[in-house]
Amino acid sequence: MSKRFSIVLAVFLITSVLLSACAPAATQAPAATSAPAATSAPAATTAPAAGPIQIVYIPKNTGNPYFDSIIAGFTKACDELKCTFTTTAPATAEATSQVSFVKDQIQRGVNVIAISPNSPDALDQVFDEARAKGIKVLIVNSDIPKNETHRDAAVLPMDFNITGSSQVELMGSLIGYEGKIAVLSATADAPDQNFWIEGMKTALKDPKYAKMTLVDVVYGNDDPQKSLTECESLLSKYSDLRGIIAPTTVGVAAAAQCVESAARQPGGANAVGKGLEVTGLGTPNQMRRFVTDGTVKAFALWSPYDEGYLSAYLAVGLVKGDIKAAEGTTFDVPTLGKHTIGALSVIITGPPTVFNKDNIANFNF
Repeated sequence: MSKRFSIVLAVFLITSVLLSACAPAATQAPAATSAPAATSAPAATTAPAAGPIQIVYIPKNTGNPYFDSIIAGFTKACDELKCTFTTTAPATAEATSQVSFVKDQIQRGVNVIAISPNSPDALDQVFDEARAKGIKVLIVNSDIPKNETHRDAAVLPMDFNITGSSQVELMGSLIGYEGKIAVLSATADAPDQNFWIEGMKTALKDPKYAKMTLVDVVYGNDDPQKSLTECESLLSKYSDLRGIIAPTTVGVAAAAQCVESAARQPGGANAVGKGLEVTGLGTPNQMRRFVTDGTVKAFALWSPYDEGYLSAYLAVGLVKGDIKAAEGTTFDVPTLGKHTIGALSVIITGPPTVFNKDNIANFNF
């Protein structure tokens, strides 16, 4: 491990809280970025059915292990809270693919629709329909920028304002801050991905990264095969590519597989120059093999399990009226401690962790 990488990694780990197997230690949530306060929810015209509080979570799409971990957090919390939890999702992460699923849950009369949206605005109308019937709309994992008035609150995994820049810094430490890099994203409409990519572009203007060049951004639609194909195209198009940043769990695993199969990683049989580094946002379990065999030296992520766990406690509190979705409100979550609702009714789960060969064995999610 280079001295420069060791220094960068130390900085990450000093500011991060090591996660335990699926229930990390509590951390104080940082305050959200200042912004105008969201408007109140539309007045309810029809209350959801009486009985146990019903929560449904709609991820972006099926088959993504990241969302499976969020679901596990929801499930655990609902076991403790005695609420009813279900999950459903479209097969693909297209902008409008979740609309019919939200409509179905409105018909069911659930109390809370928690969702990781595929678009910042395609769901506005159906969210309004849900809230008009007294259903709480809770965004999980990514927000709907400039459309926050159409939901009640949002639970974000970390301060997204630093996600893009931290990914650039991690990649820079891996490639000696020099060379061509590319981004393998999810869908072109994904609000979180686009926000992070803009953050990367802004960070790259810093003189520190003057010798790093972003040559391409491609989209794998959070589909393993398409992500693999897009990565293969990058390798073909840029023979001297030094790094791929994939800020999506599906994409980073596909990129690692792609680079490994092509033997383009540092020390690989077909490596060009110093080889091609892969980093991004992934889960320890899916990336373990690639870290162990040296294909990936480091990647980052927060705790998706904690996101689901916190979201369930917040959802129940909102339904019961124990928690108000207003800036400055504080509430306690077992094992995670006190959290504060920030501007635009945003709650930050906690800081990220950088995973590498030295610590990945300590995590299981």
